[in-house]
Amino acid sequence: MSHKYSLAYLTVPGVTPPEQTYIAARAGYEYVSYRLFHLGVAGEPDIDPTSPQVIRESKQALADTGVKCFDIELMRILRSIQPRDFLPAFEAGAELGARHVISSAWTDVRNDRNYIVETFAEICDLAEPFGLTVNLEFPAFSRLTTLEEVLDILERTGRRNQGVLVDTLYMHFNKAPLMALERVPAEWINFLHICDAEDLAFTKDEMIRIARDARLYPGEGAIDFSSVNYMFPNLPLSIELPHAARMAEFGPEQHARNCIEAARAVFDGGQRRKVHPA
Repeated sequence: MSHKYSLAYLTVPGVTPPEQTYIAARAGYEYVSYRLFHLGVAGEPDIDPTSPQVIRESKQALADTGVKCFDIELMRILRSIQPRDFLPAFEAGAELGARHVISSAWTDVRNDRNYIVETFAEICDLAEPFGLTVNLEFPAFSRLTTLEEVLDILERTGRRNQGVLVDTLYMHFNKAPLMALERVPAEWINFLHICDAEDLAFTKDEMIRIARDARLYPGEGAIDFSSVNYMFPNLPLSIELPHAARMAEFGPEQHARNCIEAARAVFDGGQRRKVHPA
């Protein structure tokens, strides 16, 4: 059994799409996951990721390496962002061969379910002409924090190109076993985000810190991945594994290589040399 792997932007934050592509190729990934809609956070490349030059250079990097663009991020549901603002990213993603889009909800009103449903449905409708699915994620510190909440939204939106993005970290934060995914319609799960974490009682601040800067390589922590191959033997796995200290120690390429070697050892029965924590 052998999965195909994508290198997510947050694993090697700060690199441009062409740089990310070459890193992914040298580290052994089949796919790459670009951030084509900036969040305005520190460390993002000071570029327009949808500019003609960046798209041209990214297409060249993909052609040079044989790596494929798998998904693009991040289309947040926020009252300060209009869904049509994502159109340049959708167009660029489609030109680069992307098949999927990541979305998440960050509104701050608890009774805003109708707004989330309507906005997510509009994002799906805008993405559909580009051949893109929109996969709704549930970061444990965002507006939608559990699989159940996301499934409720999807049941209400009912779009043909909708899906749920499951991150093994957020399932772990929720103390939810991955076997819980058995009841999710298969057509709604297009890929998984994978990483590992320790088995602790996390505060919200700790969850944010770990999610953004201290995720573990698969096999280092307490997450039980055994059901992934049982339920999703052929599903692409996107490695989203930011770790600030290891990035500083190893650099982006070696960190990306450590990630995929660990993942192969867990999911594909491969061999991986010991990596000492930074």
